[in-house]
Amino acid sequence: MARLFNRTTQQGSRTSLPMATTLPMTLFMALQSRKTRYRSTLVVLAVLLCLSTYLLARSSSSASHTLLHKDMPSDDQMPVVFEEASHSHVSGTARKHRKVHKDREQVTLDPSQELAAISSFLASLPQNVIPLSVDPSVTVDPQLVLDFDTRSPRAAAEVQHMVADVWLRNPVFLYSKLYSPASREVKAMLAKMDLRPAPTIIDVDIRDDAEVLEPIIKRLSSSSDLPVLLIGGKPVGSMKEIRLLDKSGELRKLVAASGAVVDGSKKKQHKH
Repeated sequence: MARLFNRTTQQGSRTSLPMATTLPMTLFMALQSRKTRYRSTLVVLAVLLCLSTYLLARSSSSASHTLLHKDMPSDDQMPVVFEEASHSHVSGTARKHRKVHKDREQVTLDPSQELAAISSFLASLPQNVIPLSVDPSVTVDPQLVLDFDTRSPRAAAEVQHMVADVWLRNPVFLYSKLYSPASREVKAMLAKMDLRPAPTIIDVDIRDDAEVLEPIIKRLSSSSDLPVLLIGGKPVGSMKEIRLLDKSGELRKLVAASGAVVDGSKKKQHKH
């Protein structure tokens, strides 16, 4: 009986040992499986977050690109290129970069427009000069004396605006010679009128571009010599004609009709 009890006890011990060992192992494996699933979930969430950020960034970039192109002018509204003028007047004697439509013909200037363009160019800045390489017997290249794209669709309208503007700003314009008795005589006539705005006077003979400018002015005004007096953009005539107009009082009338105020300082005092 005792042997039977001992044998049964030993068998029970051998049976209960594996159960005691298996339970912790099962729990350990379950915990490990849960950690693995947790890590996998974190990895998937991180990947999804990165992907969402990338797609959002691309979407924002595309929207900005679309808006940028939407705000930009169309091809027919913007110039083909920006061209820096290569003439000698670029370094302080000419205009800024020009917008150039290379596929269009350049605007042409008639003599009155050429005279206005040259006068505007010279009056705008004291250092503006006509390049000595210019042939004074032919029409000056518009690009030398105009500050806009001479090939643009609006070039002709811009020329008309320039002509009106230069004579509005400079109703009395005198091309003279500093060391010329005739030029001093015309200057004295204008000084007696006390004009507002004051006459624009260019002494051609002391300029660096005198050798090309003087023949250009003679060609465009049909004058044989300087001085050349322009009133409202039109040459008055020879020195003899200027004297006759001054003597008859017609010169003052022409000047007043051009927009200049005769006896400007006196009229200004009366207003006060």
